[in-house]
Amino acid sequence: MIPLRDTAPSHNYPMVTMAIIGVNVVVFVAQLAMGPEADRFAYFYGLVPARYSRPQIAEYFSFGQQVFAMISFMFLHGGFLHLIGNMWSLYIFGDNVEDRLGHLRYLAFYLLCGLVSGLSHLLLNFNSNIPTIGASGAIAGVMGAYIVLFPNARILTLIPILIFPWFVEIRAYFFLGVWFLIQFANATLSHGAVSGVAWWAHVGGFVSGMALLKVLQTLPAAGLSDRLRPLTTRRRTSRFHMLHPQQAGPDVADITSTIAISPLEALAGTRKLINLPAGFYNRMVRVTVPPGMKNGQKLRLRGLGRPLASGGRGDLYLEVVVTHWNPRLKWPG
Repeated sequence: MIPLRDTAPSHNYPMVTMAIIGVNVVVFVAQLAMGPEADRFAYFYGLVPARYSRPQIAEYFSFGQQVFAMISFMFLHGGFLHLIGNMWSLYIFGDNVEDRLGHLRYLAFYLLCGLVSGLSHLLLNFNSNIPTIGASGAIAGVMGAYIVLFPNARILTLIPILIFPWFVEIRAYFFLGVWFLIQFANATLSHGAVSGVAWWAHVGGFVSGMALLKVLQTLPAAGLSDRLRPLTTRRRTSRFHMLHPQQAGPDVADITSTIAISPLEALAGTRKLINLPAGFYNRMVRVTVPPGMKNGQKLRLRGLGRPLASGGRGDLYLEVVVTHWNPRLKWPG
């Protein structure tokens, strides 16, 4: 299952999430530039349990180097697909968690989840001499927070069936629940050092994300994130929209749905890509929202409704919803 998009709205630009992605990309490029020295670099800055469990190895590293490796390992990756998979998951789930926690809390949350995931792997693979690298443990923590905050959000998922792509919307609690069960099953049936995947880091990160979220939500806010929100508030809604149209009547071929745009987009106009369910497959349609649209006005898209008995198709009516961000609003999960 490949997640493509979620339906939980995010009203602030995820500056920390994008910065984390940027740092991971820069570090990966640096790894590639090292050539044959990349393995040595990974051993030095990756998480190697034997560096902590074997005194004869630990003596080659200072206390500061040992501590730093507990953080630096989550910014290294073993290959292009490893990097892309992790950063894509962070991009999908991270913006919503950052939106809810605020930028500074989210940064602390991300690093703590990565640290706990590393400790989980270290304790359960105590004598392994194989470096563990990757952001997947920290991202698992983000996913753990997401399932608590937005359990009923829909995840647009690509499921390859042979050579045919199947797009389906899956509730977040089911998508992430299945993902966690897969990680837990692999962790209990194999050893991360042998399989090449730190399964226990994923499990530890996910559980720590759920727990740390509850802790951070009880702490008083410093207020800095609220002062940053006017600077990071999104001026535009997502270009991609997933629709859930309803039939206008039992004997009517027309269907209706809504499309959310920002005040700026209502004033200046915009173009969106909508995902419209069409039987087994979903249909992608480009929609132009003209300038000057008012809240509650409707767009008529001819021929995108249900089939008519006499031939042809009904129309799709999109009601425009102009969104206004409220920092105290808690979005439905």
